[in-house]
Amino acid sequence: MSEFTKLLKSGSANSNNSRNGGPSRTSTTGNRQRRFSAYSVALVCSVCLLMLIVSHRLVNSAALDRAPFLDISRTFQQSWSNNEVEPDSNITTDIEEIVGDQRRLIAEEMMGYPYPAGRYNVSARSLEDLVPDMGGTPVRSLIITTWRSGSTFLGDVLNSHPGNYYHYEPLLDYEIVQIRGEPLASGAISKLRNLLNCNYTDMEHYLNYGKGHVWLFNHNTRLWDQCLQHPNFCWLPEFLNPFCRLFPFQSMKVVRLRLSLVEELLEDPSLGVRVVLLVRDPRGTLQSRKHRDWCPGNPDCSEAIRLCTDLVADYSAAVRFMVKYPHRFRAVRYEDLSLDPHKSVQDLFRFFGLDFHPNIQLFLDTHTKVNVGGVSSTYRNSKSAPFHWRQDLTFSEVQAIQRACAPAMHYWGYRRAANSSHQKDFNPLGEFSLS
Repeated sequence: MSEFTKLLKSGSANSNNSRNGGPSRTSTTGNRQRRFSAYSVALVCSVCLLMLIVSHRLVNSAALDRAPFLDISRTFQQSWSNNEVEPDSNITTDIEEIVGDQRRLIAEEMMGYPYPAGRYNVSARSLEDLVPDMGGTPVRSLIITTWRSGSTFLGDVLNSHPGNYYHYEPLLDYEIVQIRGEPLASGAISKLRNLLNCNYTDMEHYLNYGKGHVWLFNHNTRLWDQCLQHPNFCWLPEFLNPFCRLFPFQSMKVVRLRLSLVEELLEDPSLGVRVVLLVRDPRGTLQSRKHRDWCPGNPDCSEAIRLCTDLVADYSAAVRFMVKYPHRFRAVRYEDLSLDPHKSVQDLFRFFGLDFHPNIQLFLDTHTKVNVGGVSSTYRNSKSAPFHWRQDLTFSEVQAIQRACAPAMHYWGYRRAANSSHQKDFNPLGEFSLS
């Protein structure tokens, strides 16, 4: 029995004593003191609970982008294992009921949505035109970047759009590597294609990995809401396939695959995927990675020369893609996006074929003005966030990055810091062109 319950019982007993002829004044005084104590305990408990919830949300926000191999999900693992579906159980009816509920939620969310009807090269005029479950083709948006380059923010912007299904870092189970070619490229592209087609069948490694690393799914808020209610179905292809096929919009962000390999997806007319390459100043990227315990010691993450070789290769692919896929490829710098998020997001949404919905406006208004949470939080003062490296890195560190990254910085329009005093307040952004 809790102390709070004991106090309540004690107060109740004394109150009965007084009514049954006990010592009234003393008992009443003691009664009041006990009731006061009980109320005080209740108040303190309530405040503590509120603080715990707020703290949990902020910590949880910071934890979502932690190292793929960092196990923060023991409780969830126990939940999945304790809710395994028996092989002979009839789950079809339950899944159909969940899918039916979600179908109604999407219809409500999409009420009043201004369908493109030919704008943005998207012909859809109704929800049915965009929902795979109804024979439609969803609008598919893909962000390609690398670690600590602003993709969590942009991915969450896309996910705030109505009717969106978010594939968050689908190559998370590859851990801390960059995929530049074989032997990993074919498997990675096959996985992305399967997910964009809502095909979770034969993806046991991906799904089993997710059970121990729940941030693979919990950024996908509409899916995660159902996972919390029905944990025994969350990782089953029998549930995921029809559930995913309900959504008119799909977004995906990938930080482990270099741009040239995405051409295989761009060439597939059945996907119609639109790709944005998100680039960040290597000085800002490397400064941000210093705060992540999973980066040091992993060459693809910690070495400037590897990051900047990838930036040069991505630039070359971007120049080619702009000519070959002018309506389905764009490149944007994180710094430009941050300095004018409303205009930049409006431009990107027109490219993606999405409406700049009031939900998007609300997300930007609440996420770009103040710094809240840890290093992985998407609540940032967007005008200052990209430039922390000017104060946080020493000039010797900046010089080393600039030496390794001179070609990449030239191609993407990043100016060099001349000395330590210049570094603190100069504008590192120049012009760049994909021609």
